[in-house]
Amino acid sequence: MIKAIFFDIDGTLVSFNTHHIPSSTFDALKKLKENDIKIFIATGRGKDGLFVLNDFEFDGYITLNGQYCYTKDKIIYENTIDKNDLKHLLEHLEEHPFPCGFTEENTKYFNMRDERVDEIHKITHNDNHPAGDCSQVIHHKVYQCMCFVNEDEEKELLKVMPHCIAARWHPLFCDISPIGGTKQNGIDQFLKYYHIDLSQTMAFGDGGNDKQMLEHVAISVAMGNANKELKQIADYITDDVDNDGIVKALKHYHLI
Repeated sequence: MIKAIFFDIDGTLVSFNTHHIPSSTFDALKKLKENDIKIFIATGRGKDGLFVLNDFEFDGYITLNGQYCYTKDKIIYENTIDKNDLKHLLEHLEEHPFPCGFTEENTKYFNMRDERVDEIHKITHNDNHPAGDCSQVIHHKVYQCMCFVNEDEEKELLKVMPHCIAARWHPLFCDISPIGGTKQNGIDQFLKYYHIDLSQTMAFGDGGNDKQMLEHVAISVAMGNANKELKQIADYITDDVDNDGIVKALKHYHLI
């Protein structure tokens, strides 16, 4: 019996076309709650990016790809980037400039912006943050960095940030996060908190940063708009977000 379901946001709950959650999906989420199934967010977004949920209340929030996990009442888990890794990142940016977003608990800011950042903002409506001097980051809690680099540059970047990992859901950038905090770990933190067994879990996703999560849960669902790799590991492939993919999968498993 499924007792907990974890949902990615972008491309899963939220349409890349409308930038909203379909009303049918909200109805399905309400039915899950009525059926005593706990529902969780599992996203790369930070707290300041959850406005797309329209204040709909979930039982928990795995944000920043697992670095900051909380309920409406308390922080369950947090994980920040090593100060030396941040120092090396700043040095790397001086020699190899590229747009980089630094995410703190309630905000994000960039060292610089260009057309790549604007292109992602068109998709997420969540990356219009200011740019400027970021030297202060080594004195702050930074949970994640949004680095606009290709895959080869990403490998070079990780060499100077040895305590970090990368996750990518778009070819223009990757999220750099501290080792230890992942969506998978976030799931485990909430299962312990709510005393739910892993065998009673399900997750929905569409991008590269959902891979570990879908491999971890008992039942994994890839959206119709998901990448090829995710579809290969999923237990079930549903329709895309614009065509009631969430609703169809939940009905397939007789959860609503």
